[in-house]
Amino acid sequence: MAEADWDEVTYLRKKPQRAADAKTQKAINQAQRKGEDIDTTKKYSAASNKQRTAARDTAKLDRETEELHHERVSLTLGRALQQARMAKEWSQKDLATRINEKPQVVSDYESGRAIPNQQVISKLERAVGMKLRGKDIGQPLGPRSKK
Repeated sequence: MAEADWDEVTYLRKKPQRAADAKTQKAINQAQRKGEDIDTTKKYSAASNKQRTAARDTAKLDRETEELHHERVSLTLGRALQQARMAKEWSQKDLATRINEKPQVVSDYESGRAIPNQQVISKLERAVGMKLRGKDIGQPLGPRSKK
């Protein structure tokens, strides 16, 4: 146990200087005393996560003249859907269950707030047995043609 001396500590290597430590005034003064090269640059707009300037965004907005909004279903579709549902004495929840959608979807289509989805409209047409698209909205759905 003679080779294990607890009073003596041996460092095998020194820790390398971190970048943050190199920026301190103390580190700069030591480098100047040693005669090392010191490079100082000022970074403009550093640490900002802006990729575009505000001027470009405002110019783009100024050029934009049209009003952007999503197309909604027509009220005639909503009324026809509601009348067909009421004729079958179904609640909105019953209809939604039959087409595997949420009751809110049926409510949105009946009130005209929904963004048209052709798959949902097709499911609604088959469930109530009435056309909800095209010129003949409200007409009974014809028999399926066989190919």
